[in-house]
Amino acid sequence: MRVEVFGVFPTDQHTLAIFIGNEEKCFVIHVEPSVGRAIAMSMRDEHNERPLTHELVGYIFNAFDIKVERMVVNDLRSNTYFARLILRASNEVHSKVIEIDARPSDCLVLTIQAKAPIFVSQEVWDETEDRSEELEKIRQALREKKGPKPGPSFGEEED
Repeated sequence: MRVEVFGVFPTDQHTLAIFIGNEEKCFVIHVEPSVGRAIAMSMRDEHNERPLTHELVGYIFNAFDIKVERMVVNDLRSNTYFARLILRASNEVHSKVIEIDARPSDCLVLTIQAKAPIFVSQEVWDETEDRSEELEKIRQALREKKGPKPGPSFGEEED
């Protein structure tokens, strides 16, 4: 199931909520604030003056001709999501596809930076609770809020 990141929002649990989904539904993955900020910056195609870890990994991928093909959120166990990052390494002699187990949050940063597709396995998709109403309430509150949006590291996709 192909999905996209709809937004990165702070929670009252000292994490950031990443809303992921499509027109059918969306679900939430909670991430550490630093990774959430990296996801939000990648969504806006922003970079730090000095590269952060995820940007550095992206530069290394480019230097070695490694392309992020896609990511797949492939498992959900005990309220923890698991993901696979699919890479293609190429050189003059051959091309090789590599599949790496990684945290979905790290995969999201690298996949968004590479402008590659994001997928969720059908099994995980079927297990997730639809959080579309919650996302719409957050978006509505942001539209109604007077003053600046919450910080430079959070936001939602432009309408």
